[in-house]
Amino acid sequence: MIDYQAPLRDMQFILDELAGIEAIAGLPGCEDASPDLVGAVLEEAGKFASGVLAPLNQTGDRQGCRLEGERVVTPDGWQAAYDQFRDAGWIGLSLPPAHGGQGLPKLVSTPVWEMWFSANMAFAMLPQLNVGQTEALMIAASEAQKDRWLDKIVSGEWAATMNLTEPQAGSDLAATRMRAEPTEDGRYRLHGQKIYISYGEHELTPNIVHLVLARLPDAPPGVKGLSLFLVPKYLLDEQGEPGEQNDIRCISIEHKMGIHGSPTCTLSYGDDGGALGELVGEPHQGLKTMFVMMNDARFNVGVQGVALGERAYQAALNYARERVQGRDIVSGDSGRPILVHPDVKRMLVSMRARLMAMRGLLYTAAGWFDIARHHADSEVADKHRRYVDLLMPVAKGWCTEVGTDLCDEAIQVFGGMGFVEETGVAQLFRDARVTTIFEGTTGIQANDLLGRKILRDEGATLRELIADMRNTATQLADHQHLGDLAESLSEQATLLDETSDWLLEHRTETANLYAGAVPLLHLLGLACGAWQMARLALAAEARHENKEGDADYLRGLVELARFYMATQAPQANAHAHAVRHAGPVLSGFPEAAL
Repeated sequence: MIDYQAPLRDMQFILDELAGIEAIAGLPGCEDASPDLVGAVLEEAGKFASGVLAPLNQTGDRQGCRLEGERVVTPDGWQAAYDQFRDAGWIGLSLPPAHGGQGLPKLVSTPVWEMWFSANMAFAMLPQLNVGQTEALMIAASEAQKDRWLDKIVSGEWAATMNLTEPQAGSDLAATRMRAEPTEDGRYRLHGQKIYISYGEHELTPNIVHLVLARLPDAPPGVKGLSLFLVPKYLLDEQGEPGEQNDIRCISIEHKMGIHGSPTCTLSYGDDGGALGELVGEPHQGLKTMFVMMNDARFNVGVQGVALGERAYQAALNYARERVQGRDIVSGDSGRPILVHPDVKRMLVSMRARLMAMRGLLYTAAGWFDIARHHADSEVADKHRRYVDLLMPVAKGWCTEVGTDLCDEAIQVFGGMGFVEETGVAQLFRDARVTTIFEGTTGIQANDLLGRKILRDEGATLRELIADMRNTATQLADHQHLGDLAESLSEQATLLDETSDWLLEHRTETANLYAGAVPLLHLLGLACGAWQMARLALAAEARHENKEGDADYLRGLVELARFYMATQAPQANAHAHAVRHAGPVLSGFPEAAL
């Protein structure tokens, strides 16, 4: 079994130096995020992750879930762990105090969720849904609906789900057929089927609250005709408690490559007259509200990429320190651990560098969420909101692609033992593989980045971001020890600038542009990673000069940035080349030749 220890030192350094937790704590509504409180939250979360959730990870993978009639049985230990998780108040960490949450900034909850996903991703997918559903209901639900549902969702007493996908409508939500018919009492009866519903059925909580996209009888075609409905597993009685079972059935669960401990359900609505639900928000505006939940889910999937990569890195590092094999190529000595082999060391340093780049980007983006929500200056808030919107596809798409690569590389460090299930690293790869698919594939994220985020505003937000990168490069150039990093970061900024110009010049060549959308996503991810690593080096060098902290750790961060610039950042050139040149070749390639 693979042990997990939360990387608290790395997390705290990035919170302090890159994401700016002190500045976030100065925003209205974020004052409770004092250094002492944040430190205590991270420490307690780390203990829970390593002591309660991590030991169940392989149990969940081996046992999986099973369907007995219409009843989903979850793995051993799930119920006790969920009860502890709920009773400790972890679900409400960043949720509104008005409904029982603690109201801490997203920047505080992000490293905590990283720990949950590292320790046991399949388990953590359940409470994650409550957070996203709360965000959606806070925006669109009526006050009566908030009073009726939110306290139980925020506390975790009741579970939550998101119902979008149908058998004929995967990512194409315009093909949604689920229908909702109004009743005389103001509710709606839903008929249809939804698939790929994480935790769509289980008995870990006394009720499950489904948010469901469906069409009203007068709905216009396409996504503009989708409305959002709240449909509980059990209808509420006069006291507001679960009563009669609603007309919802779990008719199957998927047999998946990974995340076996998370039941992925097919739900049938309305087999016996119609599942009763409530309209949330305005008619035909459901997708807009559901996107709030989807955006939260997409960000969290990006965090899953880092989390699984971290767990894989820890496993690989521990194995490399213990496994004795071969002869030291430098000294010629035998009986040395494989960590001394240059290629093994290269893989491990590369894994750590990419982890820190992703973590820096995601934590910084979490801080942008908080600034966008709480900053008193509307211009400052708007800028950071646009940064979040621009980089959401990168946070989800790039971080999950890299996270999957890290899990794959961990198997390589293990060698043959990595291919053996008992070591646990194969599970990490299997679990990670879905992160590049669900909540919008990497291709969908890339299309969103190109079309909705860069072309729509003529690259204006991207140019603002590039300007911030250049400011960091200027700070590096002014430092006597970091000039080489300044040059590397400037190259990344120039590459982005030139690529942005090219995209705008060729914006009418739709097929050619979208053929290079995924390389564009990787290009921006690598460049943003370089930016975060440059900022990391600046902060570490400053602390080192002021004799603040462990000198070896701080110098290691600077060298980690150099390694990223030497090995990862140059790959951006290849992606930039693909953005420009892949389209014409792809467009001219005959489909019959495939």
